Amino acid sequence: MTTRRDLFRLGAAASLGASGLRTTAFPEHGLPPGRPHLDYQPVLTPNGVTLPFRIVDGVKVFHLIAEPVEHTFAPGLQGACWGYNGRVHGPTIEAVEGDRVRIWVTNKLPQSTTVHWHGLHVPSGMDGVGGLSQRPIEPGETFRYEFVLRQHGTFLYHSHHDEMVQMALGLMGLFVIHPRQPEEPPADVDYAYLLSEWHLEPGMRRPDPNEMADFNVLTMNGVAFPATAPMVARRGERVRIRIGNLSAMDHHPMHIHGHSFEVVATDGGPIQETARWPEATVLVPVGSTRTIEFVAENPGDWAFHCHMTHHVMTQMGHGIPNLVGLDATASDEAVAAAVPEFETMGEDGEPTIPPNSAPMAGGKGPAGMITMGGMVTVLKVRDTITTRDDPGWYVPPAGTTAAPATAAELERDGIRP
Repeated sequence: MTTRRDLFRLGAAASLGASGLRTTAFPEHGLPPGRPHLDYQPVLTPNGVTLPFRIVDGVKVFHLIAEPVEHTFAPGLQGACWGYNGRVHGPTIEAVEGDRVRIWVTNKLPQSTTVHWHGLHVPSGMDGVGGLSQRPIEPGETFRYEFVLRQHGTFLYHSHHDEMVQMALGLMGLFVIHPRQPEEPPADVDYAYLLSEWHLEPGMRRPDPNEMADFNVLTMNGVAFPATAPMVARRGERVRIRIGNLSAMDHHPMHIHGHSFEVVATDGGPIQETARWPEATVLVPVGSTRTIEFVAENPGDWAFHCHMTHHVMTQMGHGIPNLVGLDATASDEAVAAAVPEFETMGEDGEPTIPPNSAPMAGGKGPAGMITMGGMVTVLKVRDTITTRDDPGWYVPPAGTTAAPATAAELERDGIRP
């Protein structure tokens, strides 16, 4: 129960919050646990799940299990990874500002680990830095993390022990905290993404944690296009997209087509309305989150992707000569003369690729091959929807699709190709 003393403290904290402070002095026992669909609208994590919880004596109780995971990045591309609760990335933890949470962490890995609550203001001993704030969790052990959530926003969790190896193998996830008081204007749909990068040579199954530059698998919620599930919105809805970046080395400029947005929050807290400005691309630095909002007012299928061009490819090779402009037929004949069993990739109409690998260019679209892979998904805006399921490809109204020019049109406009 919240006492009158607690309410007085909350009122004082609210006045402090107006001066720019980002945390609130909630009582140590926390407030009544926030309830999904009643006290907050749950987030949607495309290709992911939300971690279930139970309430024990007013405390939200979660259980994370760090363990080896067989993970599919894209069709035909699997990896021997490490994750939480059988997933890469781990399930989204979701709670409400003022909740007291108890998170049990079981270690089923072959080495010790910890969990750090990235961006959260927690007691020092709960910060999860191996050797600094706690001793590591040894294989077979279960540790307790417990604290009151004093912020709201989009945060992260990840291993903070042998970080280069354990994060490179997938030990990370999203931590979303909803405000105790409803936000205005509310979002109609709330999506969350965690960006990451991996190095996985064709034919290999274990991501390379020693890589520092040539990352060749770029993922959103652990998968690469065309495996990424689309975002779906009804025309006129307010859409929120939460973006976290725990890539090893790269920032990601996330760009949306057909719309503009405002950045409304970072992992440091909400941005005042008077401090926002319109964007179509937001840079999400390593170790940060950015939350964007916009009204979906333009029906269609719209790409949402990292604008680093090598990040919209999968298993792109860099150790080959520049072959742009090469006469492919003459080259094939010359190679075949020396290597009789040689066959150009795709010569029989189907791509021929090495085992356990994915084509660099994405997948089939409504108008042909979509030549993007990696860190790409699609926002699908429709005039009417009843679910968030994939509505299929957009059918544009007649006359609104780019098409070959006719001779009459060129003559009319004075164009001489």
